[in-house]
Amino acid sequence: MKFALMKISIGADHAGFQLKERLREWLSSRGHEVVDHGTHSEESCDYPDFAAAVARDVAEGRADRGVLVCWTGVGMAIAANKVRGVRAAPAVWPEQVRLSRAHNDANVVTFGARFTDAEAAEALLEVFLNTPFDGGRHARRVGKITALEEAACS
Repeated sequence: MKFALMKISIGADHAGFQLKERLREWLSSRGHEVVDHGTHSEESCDYPDFAAAVARDVAEGRADRGVLVCWTGVGMAIAANKVRGVRAAPAVWPEQVRLSRAHNDANVVTFGARFTDAEAAEALLEVFLNTPFDGGRHARRVGKITALEEAACS
């Protein structure tokens, strides 16, 4: 099943810059609208700044999904998950990415440029964009995650 074209918010720190550029081009070449929050060079910068911008786009409905890249993918996921309404998951294996969408309704995916080459990242991103949320019992569980988030943020 292929989803319709989406608006994708993307960002990276200096370590993820090259992979972000490749993924940005890949997304655009497939007709997705891409909002690039940077960084725009390999000059040292702080990943939480880019995670926040992308996460806010997704949480506030300005983007359908988010893509973040840093050295490991972990720091970006941690930072993005601090934004209410974001469910960011690192992408490592296709089945893991599929389940992060189908079972957890992940709306942001993170990549580790140190561990994921461009071709693998494109394949994982394809899975992320084309996997629907299963709903059902998983919606109940995502609802419980949202309740935890609401309690922690109140």
